[in-house]
Amino acid sequence: MSLKIEQDDISKKEKPLGSQSLFRGLQLIEILGNFPNGCPLAHLAELAQMNKSTVHRLLQGLHSCGYVTPAPSPGSYRLTTKLISIGQKTLSSLNIIHVAAPHLEQLNLITGETVNFSTREEDHVLLIYKLEPTTGMMRTRAYIGQHMPLYCSAMGKIFMAYEREQFAAHYWQTHHEQIQPFTRNTITELDKMYQELAEIRRLKLSLDREEKELGVSCVAAPIFDVHQQVKYTVSISLPTARLEQAGAKVLIDAVQDIAQRISQEIGFVTPQEG
Repeated sequence: MSLKIEQDDISKKEKPLGSQSLFRGLQLIEILGNFPNGCPLAHLAELAQMNKSTVHRLLQGLHSCGYVTPAPSPGSYRLTTKLISIGQKTLSSLNIIHVAAPHLEQLNLITGETVNFSTREEDHVLLIYKLEPTTGMMRTRAYIGQHMPLYCSAMGKIFMAYEREQFAAHYWQTHHEQIQPFTRNTITELDKMYQELAEIRRLKLSLDREEKELGVSCVAAPIFDVHQQVKYTVSISLPTARLEQAGAKVLIDAVQDIAQRISQEIGFVTPQEG
C-alpha cells in the first residue's frame, strides 16, 4: 500500500517546466528504490503507469549513466551503488552529521542499542544517521535515507509536537487514508494524539510503545537549534523486554542528555525562567 501512496503523491505533485524524460527517469529511480533485488520491466512499467517501450528506453539511458543495472533475474533491473555515493556526499555536506556523530557514538556505547538520528522532510521522518547495537542480536529494518510516518514513530511524534498548533489536525485531515493501526498500540485517533503531543512537550521526550512493530520500543528526544526550533531528533530502538530489563529511566536519561549536548553544540541556549 505504501508504494501506491508514494506513486499517487508523485502524480499529484505539480512538476515544473522541463524535460518529461527527466521526470520519468527520476520516477523510475524512486520506484526501483523499493526493489533492492530488482524489479521486472513489466511490473516497473505498471507501477510507473508507462508503456514498456518507454520504460525500457529510459532504463537504457539510466544504465548508460551508471544509475541502473540489470538484476540477476532475467528482465529485471535494480539501482547501482552510484546512488549510494551521491547520497553519502549529500549527507556529508550536512554539518550537523559531523557535530552529532561523536555524541551519537557515545550514546551507542553507553546503551548498547541501535541509535537513530533524523530530520524531517515534508510530512515524513528522514533517517540521516544510524548506528547498529553493540549488544544483543536485534537489528532494526531502518536504514539511512528511509522515510517514516510521523504519527507512529517516536521521532515523528517529536516533530509533530513542536509544530504549529494546527499541524496535527491538518496532518490527520490530509493523511487520513494512510493513518492505520500497525499494532494495537498505534495511535489513530486525533484526540489521543493531542494528549500524546502535550505530554511530549511537557517531558521533552517521546516513546514508541510498540506502535509500529510489536516487541520493539523506541525512546526519542528533540534537538533544539539556536532559534529554539526542533530540526532533528535522536532516538534508540530496542526490544521492549530489554527496555524493561535495563530500566526505562536509565535509557531515557541517556537519550535526553545526548540530545541536550547536541542542542548546545548547534547554539541552543535554555531559556531563562521568570
